[in-house]
Amino acid sequence: MINRTVLVGRLTRDPDLRYTASGAAVATFTVAVNRQFTNASGEREADFISCVIWRKAAENFANFTHKGSLIGVDGRIQTRSYDNQQGTRVYVTEVVVENFSLLESKSQSSQQQDNANNQSSAPQSSSSSSSNNNANPFGGASSNNNSNTTQTNDSAAVDPFANNGQQIDISDDDLPF
Repeated sequence: MINRTVLVGRLTRDPDLRYTASGAAVATFTVAVNRQFTNASGEREADFISCVIWRKAAENFANFTHKGSLIGVDGRIQTRSYDNQQGTRVYVTEVVVENFSLLESKSQSSQQQDNANNQSSAPQSSSSSSSNNNANPFGGASSNNNSNTTQTNDSAAVDPFANNGQQIDISDDDLPF
C-alpha cells in the first residue's frame, strides 16, 4: 500500500506548537495550496489542508516558519475521529508531516510577513499593490519593462554567446568529441 503526500503552499497562520502530557512536541498548521486551474469566473481557488508534525521537527518548524511562509511538506494522510464536548462524533483528515522544506530565503520570508502585516493593518492603494505583483519569486531586485530592456542591452556586452556580429572560428581540434 502507498500513502504519500507532497504539498507546496503557504501557511495560513503561525504554527500552533504544544506539548503532550509525556513531553512530546506537536505542531498543527494549515497549508493553502493553489489549484492548477481556474473556476468559471476565472479565479484561482485554493485548498486548505490541515497538517500535524511531531517531536523535534515540530519545534524546528514552529521556530523557522510563520504565517505566509512558503513551505514544502512530505508525509502521509491520516484519518481519525473523536467525540466532542457535545457528544457528536468528529472526523478529522490531516497530513502527518515527516519532512518539511523551507522554500524561500529568510529575507523573502520576512518580507512576505511584513507585506502581510501591512495589508492586514491598513488598506493599500492600487499602485502599491501592483508593485508587489512584479516581485521576483527567486530573489533579487524586481524590474519593470523599461529597466529590463536596459539590462538586456548591457548584458549583451558581457555575454560571450550574444550575437554581436562577430563570427566564431572553431576548428575540429577545439571540439571535445
